[in-house]
Amino acid sequence: VKNYKEEQFEKVITSLVVDIDHLKRLAWNGIPPQHRPLAWKILLGYLPTNSSRRFQTLKRKRAEYRDAILQHYDIEDHSRTMQEQETLRQVLVDVPRTAPDVPLFRNDSIRQLLARLLYIWAMRHPASSYVQGINDLATPLVAVFLSEYLMNGNDVLQGQELEDLSPDVLQNVEADVYWCLTNLLAGIQDHYTQDQPGVQRMVMKLEELIKRIDVNLTRHLEETGVQFIQFAFRWMNCLLLREFHLRSVIRLWDTYLSEGHGGFETFHVYVCAAFLCQFSAELQNMQFDELFAFMQNIPTGNWDDGKIEIVLSQAFVLSTLF
Repeated sequence: VKNYKEEQFEKVITSLVVDIDHLKRLAWNGIPPQHRPLAWKILLGYLPTNSSRRFQTLKRKRAEYRDAILQHYDIEDHSRTMQEQETLRQVLVDVPRTAPDVPLFRNDSIRQLLARLLYIWAMRHPASSYVQGINDLATPLVAVFLSEYLMNGNDVLQGQELEDLSPDVLQNVEADVYWCLTNLLAGIQDHYTQDQPGVQRMVMKLEELIKRIDVNLTRHLEETGVQFIQFAFRWMNCLLLREFHLRSVIRLWDTYLSEGHGGFETFHVYVCAAFLCQFSAELQNMQFDELFAFMQNIPTGNWDDGKIEIVLSQAFVLSTLF
């Protein structure tokens, strides 16, 4: 039996031409898992809102990605420049470290898929160069797009049923993740250029925001000598992927994607502020060592969507006030 929210969503997502504004309004409050793969692809501008054009788009984009594999990946190592070999080495080092606590990302075919698409992204975006953290950003996309092909989509993170998937399916997932990651990164491009100015800017914005909304916490951090850049750089660089369970990040991204341009930058800073304030009282009772250790490993293991939605609504309130 579908609830009201699911019925509403189904009506919007299955119409011949999706009303993107209506889709964003509904997606803000969370997307039903069965509709998430298609909704994300539309919200990321990968698939057209017009359903009759989708088949051709997928065919074209997937073929284009297959050509990119032949051009950049399936080549002899000696035909790569030193720089390209170094990038490939970096990617191959990072992939096994990606989401190590999630069984899905310990699977060899998933690791291969991830390494290939990250390397090809780097080859085709020489201005940005591959930076640690980009590997994390691919993980929600991989999980969501795989879920479309699994009987029990909810449990995609356990990495079961993967051997039932054909190589064709995995190839299609890889291509779709590549294009959606490309579109996502295009919106936050200067996060991953030399010196990562975009990330630095977001850390500064977070600090300014906390100064205005939580004077006591700001004072305490100053007195203990903890600087925002020491913990918040990772929050911005990896979009909180290392602070939350992947399930929770996927729920966050429903809202980020529906925020449109700026969801992963402007709105993310408000989310980080709301998140930090959850722990304000505890943090104010800690000295440097304890505080620093706490920030490296914030206890969010048992958070569910309800808890994430509290942070999202607080972030929304902050975004209207500041």
